[in-house]
Amino acid sequence: MTAAISTAALTKFYGEHRGVIDVDLEINMGEVFGLLGPNGAGKTTCIRMFFDFIRPTSGTATVLGLDSKCDSVEIRRRVGYLPGDFVTYEKLTGLELLEYFANLRDGNLTRAHVLAERFNLDLSRRIGELSRGNRQKVGLVQAFMSDPEFLILDEPTTGLDPLLQQEFHKLVLEEAKDGKTLFVSSHVLSEVEIICDRVGIIRDGLLVTVEEVSALRERALTRVEIEFADIVSAADFEAVEGVTDVEVSDHLFECNVTGSVDSLIKAAAKHTVNKIQSGQPGLEEVFLAYYDSANDRVDGGGSDAA
Repeated sequence: MTAAISTAALTKFYGEHRGVIDVDLEINMGEVFGLLGPNGAGKTTCIRMFFDFIRPTSGTATVLGLDSKCDSVEIRRRVGYLPGDFVTYEKLTGLELLEYFANLRDGNLTRAHVLAERFNLDLSRRIGELSRGNRQKVGLVQAFMSDPEFLILDEPTTGLDPLLQQEFHKLVLEEAKDGKTLFVSSHVLSEVEIICDRVGIIRDGLLVTVEEVSALRERALTRVEIEFADIVSAADFEAVEGVTDVEVSDHLFECNVTGSVDSLIKAAAKHTVNKIQSGQPGLEEVFLAYYDSANDRVDGGGSDAA
């Protein structure tokens, strides 16, 4: 099966400043993939090269099996796109803008009206009169309205209130259920955790890892607190697999556990346990752990604005 996106040593420098370096990435058809990183990490630079808005310094990228440089017009025809800085004709109303896009791309205005209603978007108002959040809604509608097989969305929930963010998440999961492929660039960790099958973590232009969200979560630190009926010693648990940062105060025991807590539970079962609590690991802890572990081995080499 043709990959939705495939890159080989994709690299971009802006003069002496780093964009992205040697990005090797393959995204499967039918999956929701999240590219996660803070502002300036290189997420938007990657996306702009996918569409040939900017050219790579070296390396290659294909989208839906098409070369990003030679076949950019066909790529733009087939892929729904929401840029991170959605800027458009301010004197047009939302409806006029969507009609314009529909004429360009065979978009479905019926679906546009359905999406506008879903996002509580007034299409009669001029773009220039809209708030940041309402402009973002227009951008989302234009990306989804033509029912594309593949969507690339750069920071899609910027400016949306929490309820509309949830509505967007529902829409993405519906599209994925229908077999669509989605590439979502985001720095919102909880968002990626909700909607994505796999995630790539990018730091200072380098792709640090690409893994399933479930696999990343399994390696996260879990904070465990156990109240024992008797007094325990830290020495009883310091050798337990995966256990670190042990703290003991009389009957109360606390520690961090990497991965499975099975070994800790078996060790705790040698004592009488009154109560046990644990914090469910989230993607944020994994993300920060990857950034911390990369600090000693990655040279940022400057910064970019994307």
